[in-house]
Amino acid sequence: MIPPPRVDRHTHLEGSLDPAWVRSEAARLGRTIPGLTEAFWEGRAHSFEAFIETFLFACAFLDSGEAVAGALEAAVARLAPSAEGLPRGIDLWVSPHWLVRERKQLSLSELWKGLEQGMESAAAQGVRVAVIIDAVNHFGPAHGHEVLDLVLGDRPPWVVGFSTGGMERVPFREWAPVFERARKAGLRLAAHAGENGPASGIREAILEAGVERIVHAVRATEDPAILELLAERRVAVDACPTSNFALVPGLERHPLPRFLEAGIRCGIGTDDPGVMICDLSGEWRKAAETGLPPDALQRLRQHSEEDAWSLQIGT
Repeated sequence: MIPPPRVDRHTHLEGSLDPAWVRSEAARLGRTIPGLTEAFWEGRAHSFEAFIETFLFACAFLDSGEAVAGALEAAVARLAPSAEGLPRGIDLWVSPHWLVRERKQLSLSELWKGLEQGMESAAAQGVRVAVIIDAVNHFGPAHGHEVLDLVLGDRPPWVVGFSTGGMERVPFREWAPVFERARKAGLRLAAHAGENGPASGIREAILEAGVERIVHAVRATEDPAILELLAERRVAVDACPTSNFALVPGLERHPLPRFLEAGIRCGIGTDDPGVMICDLSGEWRKAAETGLPPDALQRLRQHSEEDAWSLQIGT
């Protein structure tokens, strides 16, 4: 069996807190864990509603630098071991505007300090981290500029990318000026696309917003021309099997085999592994269970590592 890749290509800080730690903090603070959250953690609930409730409940405990460091340390613990002794990595999506401005859970300096503390611990274990700032598509381009206003003036060197997530309701052509501003500031560009929005959003994100990396892209198989575009442009695609099956309605077969057959460079990530309980080794097994032959698994591992920003430019 080909070993898992050395890098988690896509995980969210806010979705990485260990459930055992959340339970402990909830008990310490006298907060009742919602029944739907317990059911989701235990695999007895599978709805988008249960995911959102669990995500929001857990990340409400990200209210200090220590908690931020703990979330990153939990993400490191979910990596597969590296038998080769080579550096491992995490491409970490972080939502500073949501935590600092909207939820007011901690200050930006506390967030940066917690990430630095977590990175020091990660580095001691041979793990590199690259941070990608995440904005919310359905909040619109004005929100995107607010996110950049918040982070660009005091951007640590390990913040290397800009992305959009959330509901894909605002066309990427409207987001294009935000992405261009991020690019000019030296950030690399990614977007959640083709997850809860149409396949055409993938094309638009690439051609009109200049995105070089797509997260999920599960609807790309609806249009062969989009598969060709992803392959021709060598756009990296982050696949997260547990998350995709949980959050994409009607997804019965993962598109990963189609992606690899089309020549698309794919990588494996855990997405929100503290919410939808998973780790990198488990995601690798699920990828293998889609029926990929050994040569496809080898390419998947190779591209997971070659296109990882943490291994390219991470700290």
